[in-house]
Amino acid sequence: MLSKAGLTVLGDLSSGREATLDDLLAETGYSRTHLYRVLDGLLSAGLLTESRGHHNQRHVRVTNHPVVEAYRHLTSKLGHVEWATLLSPATVRVCWYLDDPRRVAVIAERLNISRQGVHSALSPLKNRAMLSPAGPEYALADDMSPLLEFVRAVVVHEHRTRARSLAPSATVEWCDPIRALIRVSEPDDTDALQSADDWQLTGLAKFREFGLQFFLSGEPAFWYAPTEVTLADVVCHTLVLDSSSRRVSYAMLLIETKGITEELLTSTARWYGLKDEVSELYRALDGDFEPSGEVTVRLPSEPEYSALKAQYVDV
Repeated sequence: MLSKAGLTVLGDLSSGREATLDDLLAETGYSRTHLYRVLDGLLSAGLLTESRGHHNQRHVRVTNHPVVEAYRHLTSKLGHVEWATLLSPATVRVCWYLDDPRRVAVIAERLNISRQGVHSALSPLKNRAMLSPAGPEYALADDMSPLLEFVRAVVVHEHRTRARSLAPSATVEWCDPIRALIRVSEPDDTDALQSADDWQLTGLAKFREFGLQFFLSGEPAFWYAPTEVTLADVVCHTLVLDSSSRRVSYAMLLIETKGITEELLTSTARWYGLKDEVSELYRALDGDFEPSGEVTVRLPSEPEYSALKAQYVDV
């Protein structure tokens, strides 16, 4: 996650100008050692580019990275705010959940932190009247959309960087501040993630653990999270990765064979933006396969689902 010093440097260079190490030392007030660490981190993250000048002096400038562009947009729209001071890593993570009004307890549970931790992260936003409503549920005010865009860019970047340090072909298909669903395209990357402690197989590849094994085209998907992937997560991941009628059939079969309740799956699906899609799946499982045309998920026909189910009658 970007530090205060990292944001300070990005802010100083957001105009696109080139600066030397001495320039930044004078402008930021950081020690040479600390500034070296900050620059090295921004360079490795792809947020800065570097060249060498007279006497091998370092010259740096920002790149067109999505995080840089989002921060430039944020500071251009809301330049009166000292964002480097306000946006601690904790505040960035909490801001992710302020797109809709949410209670502190809900955010704390999702981030696996204390309620006091959420209140502390919210405090600088409250003090600057950036929240509306301002309790007991909290959301960012309407004019704070550039902040939400920046937060999303930072979180996606953090997950992409983590995944690609092991699997260069990784792409982020869905994420929140502490979880990520990723897809890879190279067998070596699959091997690397399968050997890593923090990554779990998910999606269609996970079905075999529940007695359902289907042909997998391409490499499997992986889940990064502080807890074990749940059945409800696996269903949601399957739908996020592919909402075709065939994959929807597989998801329905997992729901039916494992007895996943609609209440449980809906509770998980809301975090993936799949609440309405899950409702469609249960409507079909109740015998109504007529497409509603209101959601993106594609239901199978009743004969298609019955034929698939017949292959697993003993499960």
